[in-house]
Amino acid sequence: MRMPRLSFLRPKSLMGQMLLAVAAALLLVQGIGAILVYRAQRESYEVGMVNAAAFRLIAETRGRGGVGHIGRHDRSPFAGPPLRGFPLQTSNASPANPGEPRDTRAEARLQRILTEQEFPSSGIVVVHRTVQGDPVGHDNTMKWAAHRGKDERQIADRMDDHLLVVGVKQPAGGGWTIVRVRSPRDANMLVQPLIVQTLIIYLVLVGAVALILRRITRPLAALTRRVEQFAVAPGSVGQLEPSGPEDMRHLIVAHNAMEARIVAMLDEKDVMLGAIGHDLKTPLAALRVRIESVEDDNERGRMARTIEDIVRTLDDILSLARVGRPSDPRERTELSALVASVVEEYEDMGEPVELGDTQRIVLELRSTWMRRALRNLIGNALRYGQRARVTLVREGGSAVILIEDDGPGIPDDTIEDMMNPFVRGDPSRNSTTGGAGLGLALARAIADQHGGALILANRLSAAGTVEGLTARLEIPVG
Repeated sequence: MRMPRLSFLRPKSLMGQMLLAVAAALLLVQGIGAILVYRAQRESYEVGMVNAAAFRLIAETRGRGGVGHIGRHDRSPFAGPPLRGFPLQTSNASPANPGEPRDTRAEARLQRILTEQEFPSSGIVVVHRTVQGDPVGHDNTMKWAAHRGKDERQIADRMDDHLLVVGVKQPAGGGWTIVRVRSPRDANMLVQPLIVQTLIIYLVLVGAVALILRRITRPLAALTRRVEQFAVAPGSVGQLEPSGPEDMRHLIVAHNAMEARIVAMLDEKDVMLGAIGHDLKTPLAALRVRIESVEDDNERGRMARTIEDIVRTLDDILSLARVGRPSDPRERTELSALVASVVEEYEDMGEPVELGDTQRIVLELRSTWMRRALRNLIGNALRYGQRARVTLVREGGSAVILIEDDGPGIPDDTIEDMMNPFVRGDPSRNSTTGGAGLGLALARAIADQHGGALILANRLSAAGTVEGLTARLEIPVG
């Protein structure tokens, strides 16, 4: 079974980062709240146990016949359910064992209560134990279990209970009055509700944020895809339907208006270029006819070549201007066959063009424009490098066409500039060494039109000298 894609939850995406931030902030706030609530609960619980111990001390020594009353039910609201077997005791020794840690906070709190109630004492000791770890608690629990017929599991549960052992020393050399208070099993009763509450808040809040972000990111993703399509083929599809929150709708409407304006300007540019091409080619055609009346053959030939240069430059300018808005659709093409056919054209003309290794690669492209790019690159290689070697390989997800020459190369600091319009390798503008400087610019524009790239690099020998130039034309496959 194929799992659904959750690419929008990537940490780098808007939704992923927002949900991660909300989850982290919520975890921090809930963690702090849980700690504060837990500490308050524990504080209240400890206060309740100390109050329960003070209640038993005062009530059972003053109003119920003095110390040592055995077998009495403890119905203090702080001490949990009724208990048997934890009576008040008197002893000449402190209830704290040597080295056993004492709860000084509980001792101070109990001292304040006894002072307020005018209960005489000359010393207070408070320690925490389990029922298992307290001899009196253990013995009385076993007696209680035998009397009630409890099984081993129930006895073990009681043995793990928390026991507060309080000793109050009587003044004037009196002994110690000892009371034990057992905490109920639900001492941490708020921990589970806090966890459940946190999970519920997470589900509700993160779910709500996810829905809101989804309403934002879906139209945003659609707008991103639209911009990518528009960059490749302006005006090829209709306008994007506004969706999402009102702010996103306004953004999409503004984008549609901008896109319509750009398309209108491009259409206007195409009309203008068509008019320029028509208006210039018509008088050039008339000049071709008129030069036939020139009697000097050399002069007539020079004039004809000048007219051809103008026509070729005009064609390059018009092609470069229109490469971003091609009229022909993409077609599935066997690229190796296309490359071989272009090389054969030069071979038929006797040009030193060699076809190297090729791989069969089928992809969708505009074959007319790709032929134009290959001709420009091979023509540059022949013009500046005397010969051209063409190979076709597949690297990853791209088809790579390499055109190598044996020329002097290009200085590294000017390679990028050479692909700009009207920049030539020969600055003299001599027509015998090059055209108007539009060949590489047009080839790069065609590569960009197909989602690829044109990269120029000098080819170096083992000694580090330049052996020629390599033009690398990359076209993505699929």
